[in-house]
Amino acid sequence: MKDAVTIEADGAVRILTLNRPDTLNAFDDELHHALPAALREISNDLSARVVVLTGAGRAFSAGGDIEDFTRFAENFELRRRSLRLGRQLFEELVNVHVPVVAAVNGPAVGLGCTLVTACDVVLISETAFLADPHVQVALVAGDGGAVTWPLNAGLLRAKSFLLTGERVAAEQAVAMGLATRVVAPDELMTEARATAERIAALPPQAVQDTKALLNQHIRQAAVHTLPYGLAAESQSHDTPEYRAVPETFRARKA
Repeated sequence: MKDAVTIEADGAVRILTLNRPDTLNAFDDELHHALPAALREISNDLSARVVVLTGAGRAFSAGGDIEDFTRFAENFELRRRSLRLGRQLFEELVNVHVPVVAAVNGPAVGLGCTLVTACDVVLISETAFLADPHVQVALVAGDGGAVTWPLNAGLLRAKSFLLTGERVAAEQAVAMGLATRVVAPDELMTEARATAERIAALPPQAVQDTKALLNQHIRQAAVHTLPYGLAAESQSHDTPEYRAVPETFRARKA
């Protein structure tokens, strides 16, 4: 099996690629473990200055794995472990000391969207979109989106999209403050690398501590919001609407 996350060194830049293209980089158990581990590896890499985070294939990340729905509904401890891993992933991304440039090559949905909104620079392909459809699959949006969306887009806009799960097209994402700029698909990685290299060329202590200072806003919001959000999301797994999702999904797919 291929590594769930690959790390490519390019001078002072590290390219992290979510590497589950067959499932649109949905977060299975291995990917849940691999991305925080990769971020910790970067934290210990003294020559790393900037990270570029992207997805293999045609999606950035489809978010949660539909195959996990039944398992989480039936196994409380498995569910709790998954939510702990989700919190760890969010915190590792926010706390990694070097800036993270998201290269959003395709749909970023659910947890994939949360990751994008927690990055420091977001370059989004013209053909990509963002969406946090937790409520559409009977889940509370507790994995960090309720922390980052209000900070990036404002509270009313966050409510509009998190309460409906509607998609945000690339240009709209920039207008709302969820992305930095739109890039042509064939230029995305070139532009992401160039952006990363510009940041990497700057004095590292100044860059890294400025990022840490700015992310204090996220950390403060997360202290008050994330534990409640994850607890509420855990309760979602016990509802009949959640338990009906896998069958509904398979029927639509058929």
